[in-house]
Amino acid sequence: MGAPARSTIPLLQRRCRALGPGAALDEGAVAALLGQIPQWRVEGGFLTRIYTFADHWETMAFVNATAWVTHREDHHPELTIGFDRCQVRFTTHSVGGLSENDFICAAKYDALLALC
Repeated sequence: MGAPARSTIPLLQRRCRALGPGAALDEGAVAALLGQIPQWRVEGGFLTRIYTFADHWETMAFVNATAWVTHREDHHPELTIGFDRCQVRFTTHSVGGLSENDFICAAKYDALLALC
């Protein structure tokens, strides 16, 4: 077997960076980035997705895997964990809205799920 193909999702090639006021994305940029992560939605100012799993074990395995991404990217979501689901909500407090960092981490969470 050869090496896996590089992702066609540009967000996966990016890293989160420190951002300040003025770095919030406008509606056009949000819409364009949502095209790369189609299962995510913007609700109440958060980038959000609910992942579902077969059982609590799979849910917790996913949550633990996301902790690695969170640590590496230094960007932290709100997680709501249930028996067979995990709701993830991103926003960037330092910019007062959504930033590219939220979309980078969302894409990386989706990539984790694809590995399972």
